[in-house]
Amino acid sequence: MAQSPEMRASDVDRDKVAAVLREHTAEGRITMDEFNERLEQLYKSRTYGELARLTADLPDVDLRNRPAKITPQPVAKSTGMHPGMKAAWSAWAGASAINWVIWLIVSFTAEHFIYPWPLWVMGPWGAILLVSTIFGSGPQEKK
Repeated sequence: MAQSPEMRASDVDRDKVAAVLREHTAEGRITMDEFNERLEQLYKSRTYGELARLTADLPDVDLRNRPAKITPQPVAKSTGMHPGMKAAWSAWAGASAINWVIWLIVSFTAEHFIYPWPLWVMGPWGAILLVSTIFGSGPQEKK
């Protein structure tokens, strides 16, 4: 039996229209304010005709066969280095640069040569990072 616009709608019919409105809101076709206004009208509606007016300006949505969400695949980095290792090298470079700046400032203000002590900070730390980079495991793939 065809549904005429004057026929009374049920709570199940209203829930279906509410789901369609939620989907259109999620897809950005209607704003939250519009959604709230239409939802308010939805639960005041009594007939199929009143329900149809709430979605008349929106395309049909098949809630049973929604397209699967596509998750973007991460792009492989050219270095192939683990992000944690990149962070460790960045920390080493930053700390080394700060130590060299301090050494330069102290050397210029002392007006004589000061032993390059930043080498003792850079050397062991850099050697450990280098060995970890060369012999450590590569990037781990998520399964």
